[in-house]
Amino acid sequence: MQLSRIVATSSAVAATRSRTQKTALLADLLRDTEPTDVGVVASYLAGVLRQRRTGLGWRTVAEVAAPQAEDATLTAAEVDDAFAALQALAGPGSQQSRREGWAALLARATEPEQAWLRAMAVGEVRQGALDALLLEAVAQATTIPLGTVRRAAMLTGSSVDTIEAAVAGGAAALEAVRLEVGRPVRPMLAASASDLPDGLDQLARQGATPYAVDAKLDGIRVQVHRDGDLVRVFTRSLDDITARVAGLVEAVRALSAERLVLDGEALLTGPDGRPRPFQETASRSSTRAGTPEAGADLVPAFFDVLHLDGRDLLDEPAITRWAVLDTLVPPHLRVDRLVTDDPAGAQAFADDVLAAGHEGVVLKNPSTPYEAGRRGAGWIKVKPRHTLDLVVLAVEWGSGRRQGLLSNIHLGARDADGSPVMLGKTFKGLTDAVLAWQTERFLELETHREGHVVHVRPEQVVEVAFDGVQRSTRYPGGVALRFARVVRYREDKAAAEVDTIDTVRAHLGPPEK
Repeated sequence: MQLSRIVATSSAVAATRSRTQKTALLADLLRDTEPTDVGVVASYLAGVLRQRRTGLGWRTVAEVAAPQAEDATLTAAEVDDAFAALQALAGPGSQQSRREGWAALLARATEPEQAWLRAMAVGEVRQGALDALLLEAVAQATTIPLGTVRRAAMLTGSSVDTIEAAVAGGAAALEAVRLEVGRPVRPMLAASASDLPDGLDQLARQGATPYAVDAKLDGIRVQVHRDGDLVRVFTRSLDDITARVAGLVEAVRALSAERLVLDGEALLTGPDGRPRPFQETASRSSTRAGTPEAGADLVPAFFDVLHLDGRDLLDEPAITRWAVLDTLVPPHLRVDRLVTDDPAGAQAFADDVLAAGHEGVVLKNPSTPYEAGRRGAGWIKVKPRHTLDLVVLAVEWGSGRRQGLLSNIHLGARDADGSPVMLGKTFKGLTDAVLAWQTERFLELETHREGHVVHVRPEQVVEVAFDGVQRSTRYPGGVALRFARVVRYREDKAAAEVDTIDTVRAHLGPPEK
């Protein structure tokens, strides 16, 4: 596949806001892609390199200049090989070799291809080809039912792998995909409700009686796979953190089963049993934690089981999975749950959960299968405060007590095409420890500066609480957050998962008369 074709499609996808048109453009390209190129092309359409790290920093990408090729001759495979070669460089002189390799790649590219390569190298391709659209596109290109494509992506945890299998083997290849212990599946996600009565109304419309009320813990989402003595722990984003959560691994090894897949949370608690702030929990499992023992004191709390000793449970109703979970996992390792049809009892349970220091509850329909990778209506989260997951676009140097630290952060939601839309700024809710952490973190992500403002790659997700949303002509989205304050930084979420501008606008009150 010629790189110029991918670049042209990327530009066309970015230029339209029509979901139907975006899907058709992607499908046309996938239809014309040779099976050997599908993995690379699918990755590039998603705006990501197959090499997670290339060693190319923003300054190298921006500063290295090269003449532009007159004719488009580069292929996707050649670009992939070039990035793989850059990734493999190491040792003395590697930085200079990397600059020379980058310059050589650019010299073979036309002007549009150079612009695309620079954006791809630093993760700034903004074309609106979101994961869901790619799956719709491959279904259209191959005439495989969309449900079959989505289920395979759920079970493999990879859209690219699913697209490769669809092109190479058709529907039969995707239908053959099964849950594999040791390979993470995409986690089921929850919809939202403004308060408990609203959530109960949503369940009532589904005919969910009785229903479950789970404690919503302020921890990190974990999916745990066990095959004999081998235990692997994955995050919400399917990263393997096994080496950093030794206590959780030992707790699962102690269970009476040989093969299992559990879904739950892991969190840090204090001597009084109350949860510690999320940032402390996150630091225990972070790559920055430093030692394998750092996460030894994280406590698991499981709320679902997807497989047990040869029996797949994904398609079983939730009430069946809960019964299996209760026989497998002792109460102190399970999330507190109430099954009831009494709204007053549900409210009392929710009040107790909040009093215990947790962040809310999740209402669940007992008849729902495990809809991995989807934000289904069968789970509905209820939190007493309004929060949004947003992406940091820039940071301002502080003054006074915060002199020398990056303080005020610029917040962005996600537009329909995947590009960030600024909503405002905040420096509230930042402790001294978080200020130090974010200064180091955002200098790593820096792209350029304008006066006291440090612009960063839009990668870091932050959860923000707010009191309301108001109309504003100051920001491109036409809205601004009222009294925004940082709740926590989300290491478990990617920028593509932040809330959309439409979600933010839904919090607007009626127009003033």
